[in-house]
Amino acid sequence: MTETTETTEAAVVAVGQQDDHDAAGAHDGPHGYASDKAGYLKRMRRIEGQVRGIARMIDEDVYCIDVLTQVSAVTKALQAVSVALVEDHLGHCVVDAAKASDEDGAAKVREASEAIARLVRM
Repeated sequence: MTETTETTEAAVVAVGQQDDHDAAGAHDGPHGYASDKAGYLKRMRRIEGQVRGIARMIDEDVYCIDVLTQVSAVTKALQAVSVALVEDHLGHCVVDAAKASDEDGAAKVREASEAIARLVRM
């Protein structure tokens, strides 16, 4: 395993551990993205390939600006996935919780707001 892969996997684990609840128990039933799970997986595999390409570029001593251009492209692709996930979450998970009860709805809105805040922080 390469250092880049280990670092990426550690970052993914750290992000997953930020939540105070078990991700599997956060929502009963299918998640908001379930209707386009294959599309999300396809997009994430493409992004994963782009990240591997960036690592290869660095290994091959490619010009800094060219590497930064690819980093920017990956960042925009991840942002697009994030926005789509937020939209799916609001349209499915938050709406379902709000239908169940005012308290559940308020909790899901708060949870979504916190997730959006994490996304816009730099």
